[in-house]
Amino acid sequence: MSVPSDEQFGFAPDYDAPVPYMQRTREYYAAIGYTTPYRWAHYVDAPFQPLKKPLAQSRVTIVTTAAPYDPAKGDQGPGAPYNGSAKFYKVYDGDTSKPHDLRISHIGYDRKHTSATDSGTWFPLPQLLQAQAKGRIGEVAPRFFGAPTNRSHRVTIDIDAPDILARCIADHVDAVVLVPNCPVCHQTTALVARHLEANGIPTVVMGCAKDIVEHAAVPRFLFSDFPLGNSAGKPHDVESQAVTLELALRLLERAFGPRTTMQSPLRWSEDASWKLDYNNIAQMSEGELARRRAEFDRQKEIARGNRAA
Repeated sequence: MSVPSDEQFGFAPDYDAPVPYMQRTREYYAAIGYTTPYRWAHYVDAPFQPLKKPLAQSRVTIVTTAAPYDPAKGDQGPGAPYNGSAKFYKVYDGDTSKPHDLRISHIGYDRKHTSATDSGTWFPLPQLLQAQAKGRIGEVAPRFFGAPTNRSHRVTIDIDAPDILARCIADHVDAVVLVPNCPVCHQTTALVARHLEANGIPTVVMGCAKDIVEHAAVPRFLFSDFPLGNSAGKPHDVESQAVTLELALRLLERAFGPRTTMQSPLRWSEDASWKLDYNNIAQMSEGELARRRAEFDRQKEIARGNRAA
């Protein structure tokens, strides 16, 4: 008697599942010589605040982990290698009535499967302004906020999250959309979301690293099964970006309680093999691992100098 094949049942390949970023990161850093595994933030409960008024009457802002472009800090363009010089270590804000050139060269997005050519995939301000114009939200807050991608849980929880909360309160923000990019970014925005909700401000995280966000237990999470760096939609696909923001807004309105995850129905491509590549040591030679260790050490020294400056 023959055993039915996956094809007969219409099964997807086993790898066509959310990328296990925590496991990949742990194995990757061990393979390049770091013996102490990173501990990801882990909670089993989350604070939760329902909207206090309809979205059509609410003031909404964005928290991003992207960095303002600075021509003095080296290559930050599309496809640029990881650039530690471009990292920032303090919360910043920007005027939402003006255009901004924010980039992600300073973080570990998926450089193989996306090239960072469209900031609409990581900074959804244009779509949020469109939502305001259509009456979907009451208004965009006067400022958006940049959250440092700090590996230190204590710095994020004790310094950066309270700083962002104070700025949101000053701007009378009613709801916040948080948009991470790299693995640590997802943890950062999860911790910030938790702090904002615990202090009365509803949030939704739009992200691509499902395991990291859910491990940290957030109130609301819109999961897009896309390569890192595309939390706000596909590049050069305005419809995708509009759909992604609309799903996040619906989740703000309709979540009944904390730890609510909604998965976007959009797919990156029919071929899901891109999920096999990011920081997957099974795909790397010893020479490649050695090269990455040397480059990581070099960038860490650059970033350390920036932090001290």
